[in-house]
Amino acid sequence: MSNASEFLWYIPNQIEGGHRGDISDADPAGLETLMRQAEALEQHGWKGALIGTGWGRPDTFTVATALAARTRTFEPLIAIRPGYWRPANFASAAATLDRLSGGRVRINIVSGQDNLAAYGDSEGDQAHRYGRTKDFMRLVRRLWTEEDVTFETEHFRVAGSTVSPRIIARGDRLHPKLYFGGASEAAERVAATEADVQLFWGEPLDGVADRIARLRQLSRDLDRDLPPLEFGLRITTLVRDTTEQAWADAEAKVEEMARAQSLPDQHRRAPAVGQQRLLDLHARGEVLDDNLYTAPGRYGGGGAGTTWLVGSAADVASSLRKYRDLGISQFVLSDTPYLSEIARQGDQLLPLLRDEPRSTVERLFAADSIA
Repeated sequence: MSNASEFLWYIPNQIEGGHRGDISDADPAGLETLMRQAEALEQHGWKGALIGTGWGRPDTFTVATALAARTRTFEPLIAIRPGYWRPANFASAAATLDRLSGGRVRINIVSGQDNLAAYGDSEGDQAHRYGRTKDFMRLVRRLWTEEDVTFETEHFRVAGSTVSPRIIARGDRLHPKLYFGGASEAAERVAATEADVQLFWGEPLDGVADRIARLRQLSRDLDRDLPPLEFGLRITTLVRDTTEQAWADAEAKVEEMARAQSLPDQHRRAPAVGQQRLLDLHARGEVLDDNLYTAPGRYGGGGAGTTWLVGSAADVASSLRKYRDLGISQFVLSDTPYLSEIARQGDQLLPLLRDEPRSTVERLFAADSIA
């Protein structure tokens, strides 16, 4: 049986407003704006939020620290890049925040494109990039769980290193979870051996089932020496009071995107493997499975905005339960306007997704679907 489900939101963390059409706040990077979101997440049943990263955005770790200091249960999923941080410095910073926040830190390791020259990163080709990411994750975990660590590879070197303060083990949580994304063969090998959670974009159920099966097999083939890999879904969820209203609003949003988008295929210039998989879905149809809307990807919707689950709370909950039955336990959802949707989906959607014991038939069906 899969781990208990956890539900997080998304905070874009950008200086300028208008992210995915959200123009509801004049100061999207202001502390009060961010705090309203973090407090709303606590009030409406969310575990925490993924905080976006990239050069030109506010520093993600600083934002997460500020929000953790002013909340009680909010858990920041802090997106960071191995080329932006040195592993020992990062391990120390994260251990410190984890101690100060009472064990509320989660980490999303990002290996995608960024303005590397702006901060002097020397990232090489794909093999170098993922080799470095693999070493970063392995070294950070060792620094969190061991003392007097000596580690030397092509990418990193430390000798006799002990991070202080030490991470406090909390039940079976020995350290902050390391989330990771990526659909290329190189990325999947890193996930299979080093990640705690593999995040998927919003692919159809058959694609997610195939990837889960492949990653589980790869974990065995590569002799993974960590607890079993968990799986997460990062997707846009457009929820309205009725199915009809949801689809009317979804189609209206896409029409607006189409009017604003002068170059519909802009994401095809140099897409990552995972992004290309999403863009290619439209060839299979505008609506896949029950309510996976692929049209946004044609008009500039990238990443989690490429495909949307659309419908009433019951419709979307039904679809998310099907992903859960495949083995997904971590959900990172969002829609705009971010603040009002935190409340709407927290109140309408999350109560329908609280874990309930599944019947023997349901468990057997889920196991067969990923065998």
